Amino acid sequence: MLGRLARLGFADPEAASELLDGIAAELVGDLADTADPDLALANVCRLRDAIASGADPDAGELAALDDTLRGDDALRHRLLAVLGFSSALGDHLVRHPGQWRALREPVGQRPRADLLAAVGADPVADQPCASTADGNPYDALRVGYRRALLVVAARDLAGELALDQVAALLSDLACAALEAALAIARTELPADAAPCRLAVLGMGKCGGRELNYSSDVDVIFVAEPVPDGDEAVALATATKLAAGMMRACSQNTQEGVLWPVDAALRPEGKAGPLVRTLASHESYLNRWAKTWEFQALLKVRPVAGDLALGEEYVGRVTPLVWHAADRDGFVDEVQGMRRRVEEHVPQRDADRQLKLGRGGLRDVEFAVQLLQLVHGRSDETLHSGNTLAALAALTDGGYVGRDDGPPLADAYCYLRTLEHRLQLRRLRRTHVVPAEDAELRCLGRALGYRTQPISELVEQWQRHAREVRRLHEKLFYRPLLNAVARLPGEQVSLTPEAARRRLEALGYADPAGALRHIESLTAGVSRRAAIQRTLLPVMLGYFADGPDPDYGLLAFRQASDALGRTPWYLRLLREEVAAAERLAKVLAAGRYAADLLLRAPEAVRIVGAEEELVPRPHDALAREAASIVGRQDDPERAVAGLRGVRRRELFRVSAADLLSSLDVEAVGAALTTVTEVTIAAALDVALRTVRAGEPAPGRFAVIGMGRFGGAEMAYGSDADVLFVYEAGTGVADEDAARWAHAVADELRRLLALPCPDPPVTIDADLRPEGRSGPLVRSLASYQAYYQRWSSPWESQALLRARPVAGDRELGERFSASIEPLRYPAQGLGGSALKEIRRLKARMEAERLPRGVDPAMHVKLGPGGLSDVEWVAQLLQLRHAGAQPALRTTGTVTALEQAVVAELLDPADRDELVAAWRFASRVRNARGLVTGKQGDTIPVEFKERGAVARVLGYEPDHVGSLVEDYRRSARHARNVFERVFYES
Repeated sequence: MLGRLARLGFADPEAASELLDGIAAELVGDLADTADPDLALANVCRLRDAIASGADPDAGELAALDDTLRGDDALRHRLLAVLGFSSALGDHLVRHPGQWRALREPVGQRPRADLLAAVGADPVADQPCASTADGNPYDALRVGYRRALLVVAARDLAGELALDQVAALLSDLACAALEAALAIARTELPADAAPCRLAVLGMGKCGGRELNYSSDVDVIFVAEPVPDGDEAVALATATKLAAGMMRACSQNTQEGVLWPVDAALRPEGKAGPLVRTLASHESYLNRWAKTWEFQALLKVRPVAGDLALGEEYVGRVTPLVWHAADRDGFVDEVQGMRRRVEEHVPQRDADRQLKLGRGGLRDVEFAVQLLQLVHGRSDETLHSGNTLAALAALTDGGYVGRDDGPPLADAYCYLRTLEHRLQLRRLRRTHVVPAEDAELRCLGRALGYRTQPISELVEQWQRHAREVRRLHEKLFYRPLLNAVARLPGEQVSLTPEAARRRLEALGYADPAGALRHIESLTAGVSRRAAIQRTLLPVMLGYFADGPDPDYGLLAFRQASDALGRTPWYLRLLREEVAAAERLAKVLAAGRYAADLLLRAPEAVRIVGAEEELVPRPHDALAREAASIVGRQDDPERAVAGLRGVRRRELFRVSAADLLSSLDVEAVGAALTTVTEVTIAAALDVALRTVRAGEPAPGRFAVIGMGRFGGAEMAYGSDADVLFVYEAGTGVADEDAARWAHAVADELRRLLALPCPDPPVTIDADLRPEGRSGPLVRSLASYQAYYQRWSSPWESQALLRARPVAGDRELGERFSASIEPLRYPAQGLGGSALKEIRRLKARMEAERLPRGVDPAMHVKLGPGGLSDVEWVAQLLQLRHAGAQPALRTTGTVTALEQAVVAELLDPADRDELVAAWRFASRVRNARGLVTGKQGDTIPVEFKERGAVARVLGYEPDHVGSLVEDYRRSARHARNVFERVFYES
């Protein structure tokens, strides 16, 4: 028996076995089917005991209960569902055992009349006045309310009601309780109290008819004197009535508390008068009300008292609500409110908050209310205080996509249902999912999960929360713009001015220009225009999520003009939502990637699939580049074809960077690969051109230097190189030198040909003797120079030297020849070390541009790229001769190996690497935003904000970029001074 009970789900089989002695055996299966079988069994026994041991024991009543449990399937299912889940309602039934019969009654038919009768008030009179009720009216109100609540909860838990029905019934029941509490308050007035008119307006979930089982009931009060009455005296009476009504609901009695009545949404909040006249409310709203107050008034409706006065109040405030979005900064205020709510969630509860946290109910409600307030100015179908009804209207009106509205509604219903179960368990106001397995198991079973109730509950809850958060972030302001888009067969619902206001709300700086782009894209009756009309409402919102929505829309129009007749283009965007979102994010991020795409529109395919955002390997690119240049006899056409490959690959890298699928080191490596392949293929063209088919008189190699050699290029980096040659057998060095100079000049000419793409700038200033020295040297000349004249800075520069193009064997011999110079066996001598340190100090003093704040210069400023790189390079110069692992051209790799060799503390390594990565990301982000190289954090506010957004900062936290960078750089500078100067 005990084993069977355990298998059926009883947590305490022994206790259950004892309790089942007095229970019909056929009930075991029904008990086991409840959310908490042990609780169900205990409550059934307690209820039977309460009936049997009551003040007036009634054997017939107990027999009726037993007969019902055996014979009435519907009532048994409802009763056990309640007793097997809600300990609070179980306790209530034990105190009032006769109320089990109420579960036969229809649900929610006359709650107002029932509760007024319960407190001894006249349910028929226009202004019910309490007469003598049996017992304490406060207790009578609570008992009557919970009787009705029991009926709703039983049918809810038995699966007979949908969520919206439950919420509406609970709201109507709360309104009835307010009316009954108001009747009680009238009996507490002094006999000489002046008459008045008092209306109770429901707010929040009460106003929206979407109340929970245990919520505060939000209200505001409005009062007027009766004809010829004195306003001040009437207000005094109304204030006593309002306070008495609140007390009747919230005072703790032997039957507990009904629920708190919260009037804090009134003008001036808790500091303001409890009751105001109509004129006073209206004056406050016109002069002083904040945005959040109008948002709250979306849900206002009369719920008790003088309903005609309540309707008059609603009629006066409604026009003010639907013009709130015209206020300056409206959108920012609403979005800021949501973020502040989220930030105030206690950290310990953040991951379990159903209401206020990320992916919680507030995400849905704020998104819906914001869309209502923006679009409801011109569309009265959106004027609903109910979240689900408003979301349906937004979806029907096209303000929310049909692919977004139903999933959001489903997720909201799921979270609300889970919230109902949380509160119904003990009738407590809570929105935090419990952490205890026993409670999670009970919740899961109450939601219908039987196989793995805990894991199924957590999985479904988190899935819905993720969906809510995704759609919340997506659904701010999705304008359909019917008038502008010229939807055929539909009534125009927006004027151009209204469309302009919507675009302003989205964040477009030039709404008129945006409208022109929309008109161009959607004009006509072609299939292309029809698809664009479907795409644009969504795309406009995607662009608005980026730093520069105006440029994103312009680039989209231009790309569409170029590709609009290509069958796959619009089909890709229409059928692959992720592709459309990726494209919009890339185009609205800034100039670099968008400009590349406009010159190679077919590269849109790259954003169509995740796998296309992976940079192509060197060998594959090299084969493609060689094939392209090999098919062209004209060198300039060959390089033009090569530029097409480079353009496409730069777009691939920048798109992957903007879509966060590459880290900063992968970006540097990918940009280096593209440059390396471009130079190598262009060199092949130059070699072929200079000799015009004749055998080459020697070998030629290109050595990468600086960031190019270190595979750490940024979007605007020059290609630092050295050119080296070697005369062939029997060829005079002078002839070979002339040929090598011609090759180098032709290579630079070809790569410098005018074109709109980001340039490939060949920089050979790191050669011996700098700009005053020969552009090209023989291997022997390099060796002689470095042996006789080399300076410490040249040894340091050679740390990054590596062959990148041309004759591989010559390049390797060049690398071998400089090994003793860059990796000295005995390390740096004292004079060389002093020279390196002196050069660093001189560079800091002389190379920073005038007028630039050093702390904002990510390359040369304190703690910037230069500081980190010089630390790594100094460690290499001093120790790579004895530590071969330090012989690398990469900064981060050198620092990692320094830690392995115990030359650098791991904590110092972490600070240096973090600062280097941060500075590199800032530099890249600026290049992506502006399309130009820049080494400083932008000063101009808009540009700085765009850089911050590309780096992942939320719109309201873009100011944190400078603070975060300075902190990172300060830590790196401290390490630099300690390690580099040994201070």
